[in-house]
Amino acid sequence: MAAFWQQRGRRQDSGGLGSVIDGLGSIFDVLLANARLVLGVSGAAVLAIATLAVKRLIDRATSPRDEGDPKAEQKTLEETWQDLALIKTTPKPPKKQRREDLSEPLLSPARPLVPGEAQDLKVSSASLEAPRAKSSPLRCLTLQEKLLSHYSSRLAVPEIQMSLVPQLAKGISIQLQNFLRSKCPELPFGRLFLSGALLDGLEVLAADHIHLMLPVVLDAGLWSLIPGEDTVVRNPQYWMIKRVDLEYFPRGCSPWDRFMVGRYLSSNVLNETLHKMLVASINWPAIGGLLGCVIYPIVASQELKLEVKHDQVELSITLFPVVEMEDKVLLAVPPEGLVENLWLESFYRAEVSRVKELDAADSGARQRCLRILNGVCRSHPTLHKLGGSPVTHLILHLSDSGSDWAEESLADRFQQVLEELVAYLEKGVLPSYFNPKINLFSELLEEEIDEMGFVLYRAMSEPELLLE
Repeated sequence: MAAFWQQRGRRQDSGGLGSVIDGLGSIFDVLLANARLVLGVSGAAVLAIATLAVKRLIDRATSPRDEGDPKAEQKTLEETWQDLALIKTTPKPPKKQRREDLSEPLLSPARPLVPGEAQDLKVSSASLEAPRAKSSPLRCLTLQEKLLSHYSSRLAVPEIQMSLVPQLAKGISIQLQNFLRSKCPELPFGRLFLSGALLDGLEVLAADHIHLMLPVVLDAGLWSLIPGEDTVVRNPQYWMIKRVDLEYFPRGCSPWDRFMVGRYLSSNVLNETLHKMLVASINWPAIGGLLGCVIYPIVASQELKLEVKHDQVELSITLFPVVEMEDKVLLAVPPEGLVENLWLESFYRAEVSRVKELDAADSGARQRCLRILNGVCRSHPTLHKLGGSPVTHLILHLSDSGSDWAEESLADRFQQVLEELVAYLEKGVLPSYFNPKINLFSELLEEEIDEMGFVLYRAMSEPELLLE
C-alpha cells in the first residue's frame, strides 16, 4: 500500500497529471457504483470491463518504463492490443423487449392501391418474372452425344498434316527407290508403297507416323512357307521362308540366297543390310534439302526408321520389307530373342478391308467406334498397347454376333466393346479374327494386362472417364 501511494505521489508531482487521473478514477467509481441501478446486471458488467481496460491504458501510458527491459515497448503494445480486443469481443447485451412491442404488427398495414398504381405493379412484377421463365437447367449429355462430340472435335487430324505427310513420305519413297535400284540392281525389290491408318482414314489425333512397305519379290518355285507352330518357336503368328530344291537349284540361283541362315531367308540379315544402307550410304541431307525438310535415320533402333522434321510437321517413317506369298503378308519383324529367321504375319490389310466392307453393307459405325477407341488407347498411358489390331479384331468378333452397328447404337456398341475387352483381359487371351490360334495378348506382360483390366473395369460404369 505504501508503494502504491508513493507511486501516486510521483504522478501528482509530474505536471498535475495525477490529479486528473484521480478525478477520472473517482468518476469511474461513481459510474460503477450506480451502473447496476441504471443499466442492470449485464450492462454493469459490460461497463466494468470497459472501465478496467481504459484504466489499464491510462496506467500504462503514465507509468515509467523499465529502462533495463529492451522489450518494454513491445510488451506495452501487445498488452494494449489485448485490451482493445477485450473491449471489441465483449458481447453486447440483448435489447430488452418491451411488452408493448409484442402487440405491434411485424409489417405496417398497406394502404389500398389506386387503379393506376395496381396496373404499374403488375407490369413491374411481370418484368421481374420474365428472366426466370427464360432460364433453363443445364442439359445433361448422354453417352451417345458425348461420343459424337468427342469424335468430331478431338479426333480430327489437322488438314495440313493430312496433306503434307503423305506428300513428304511419297517423295522420300521415290528417292529411296531410286537409290536401291542403283545400289542393288540385282535384288528384285518391288515398288515402294505407303501404308498405315492415316491413308485408310483411321488415324487419330496427329499424323505423326506412316509405314513404308518395301516388297521383296521371291520366286515361288524356290521358296516355300513353313508355319511357325511347326517349328521350335511354336508361335502361329510367325512364319519361316525356306529355300527348296537346292539339289536342282543350288545356292546362287536366287538373288536372295545371300540373306539365308541355314536354309531359311533371314529377316534379321535383310534388316541389318538395309539398316547399313540407310545410315551410311544414302545422302539424306541432300534429299531433305530437295524436299524442304530434315531427314535423319535412327541409328540405335533395331527398326528401319527415319525421322523427318518439317516446319509444319514432325514425322516418323518406318520401313518394312514385306513378302507376299500364298495369300500371306509377312513382315521382316522378328521377335526378340535368338531366333533370326521368323517373319511376322500381318492382318492389317484384311482388317481394314473387312471393317469397311461391313460398314458399307449396313451403314454401320464400326470405323467411327474404332477411331474413338484408338484415340482413347493412344492418349492413355496404360492402354496404348491395345490400340490398332486388338480393338479391330474385337469389333470384327462382335460384328459376327449380330449386333446392331447403326449410328444411333454407337454408345451401346462402345460400352459393349469395353465389357468384352475386360472379359478377354481376365482370360489373358484375345483370339485373332483371321486365325483363332493366334493370341493377340501374347506380347503383353501380366502386369500390363492387370493394369489395363483395372482401367477398363472402372470405365464400364463410367465410360465418359475415357473421353476426358
